[in-house]
Amino acid sequence: MTALWTSDEIAAAVGGEAHGAFSADGVAFDSREVGPGDLFVALRGEATDGHKFVDSAFGNGAAGAIVSEECGHPHIRVPDTVAALDALGIASRARTEAKIIGVTGSVGKTSAKEALFAALDRSAEGRTHRSVKSYNNHTGVPLSLARMPAGSRYGVFEMGMNHAGELSALTRLVRPHVAMVTAIAPAHIEFFDSIEAIADAKGEIFEGLEPDGTALIPYDSPHRDRLIAAATPYAARIRTFGLGEGADIRAVEISREITGTIVSAVLPEGELTFTIGLPGEHWVSNALAVIGAVEAVRGDLAVAGLALAEMAGLPGRGARSAIPLEDGEALLIDESYNANPVSMAAALDTLGDEPAERRIAVLGAMGELGEDAETYHAQLAGPIAGAGVDMAVLVGAPMKVLADALGNTIDLVHVPDAAAALASLEGEIRAGDAVLVKGSNYIGLARLVEALASGKTTCSI
Repeated sequence: MTALWTSDEIAAAVGGEAHGAFSADGVAFDSREVGPGDLFVALRGEATDGHKFVDSAFGNGAAGAIVSEECGHPHIRVPDTVAALDALGIASRARTEAKIIGVTGSVGKTSAKEALFAALDRSAEGRTHRSVKSYNNHTGVPLSLARMPAGSRYGVFEMGMNHAGELSALTRLVRPHVAMVTAIAPAHIEFFDSIEAIADAKGEIFEGLEPDGTALIPYDSPHRDRLIAAATPYAARIRTFGLGEGADIRAVEISREITGTIVSAVLPEGELTFTIGLPGEHWVSNALAVIGAVEAVRGDLAVAGLALAEMAGLPGRGARSAIPLEDGEALLIDESYNANPVSMAAALDTLGDEPAERRIAVLGAMGELGEDAETYHAQLAGPIAGAGVDMAVLVGAPMKVLADALGNTIDLVHVPDAAAALASLEGEIRAGDAVLVKGSNYIGLARLVEALASGKTTCSI
């Protein structure tokens, strides 16, 4: 098996000096994630210095390291390890002939990235690469690039931002053949003057498009024209996806069945009928974007449709499991990874479609919403009512305005944290209920999800 990197290749890529010959099969900058044969990049950041963990990385089986200090193990010495990681990512991108897809958006980018990976890997098994977890920032993106095998056929990279200019830098590293924006929402609006400014920042993804590249834009977004204007100077083709009459990739018929959502779509070069295994109208939009990207890189559309039918929710992003009870079980919908007003409404809409005895919503506060945070929280009363929620557990101080807005309209509990939320649910969940758990990551509802799924009555903070 060909090594991902040799020490000579790394030294040439980063302009460093090799000390000891080695080959690496993986790359990591967290010593806890290092496995046998990996390259460890000792990053020096604000919170900690990776050089303190070099010995630990080699104890975990590292084959070599990139460092800027003296090192008693095989290594590449550079002046700046952060710059070296960028350089390694750039070299990885330069050496591959893979078709590259870049994904961003205020909501849905990780799910769309995973769906794209499944759709492409189905026809190019073992030769499709994607960024793992949510490695989508200034260190995660070059790390994901550096991990891409040279012989990959496809690469799918998630890119995120919470300030203007960040995507501009990331997309120039990725140099995508296809650049996709899933949706625009007031996520991270604390750092922007307006939601239009968020759309402009997301539109930076088009700046890195390769010649003859394709931009994929949500047709039904109120910011569609703004995104089209951002893409026009850089994209050879602009394709829109959505439900509206003028979309280039458009769902003309949607049928919700027990097995999933059946979608008949019109594409620029034909028609396709496929099933989406995950529920929710937002997944129709995600799936259309995925199909548009697969078509743009000349992938196998029929096989992509099969992959969408088999998609399951990701932990924290729609994963479904059972809550064990003495007299049966309840459905647990795990949306605990993150939240903003748009994704909250979408998750509640999905809960409303569940044929459950009762619908319970455990909703954590939403972060980084700026001066309009109270308004955004209070406005969730509408989606809660529309979903037919029977009981709501609201978690975190910012949720007080929502509790006030709901008043006595439903069974309601407002608690300070995840532990108190779990305590409030003890004895309340019945067999046949559907329980949605969603909130910003800082609220820590993932621990509540873990406790519910395992039948525990307490969770640590």
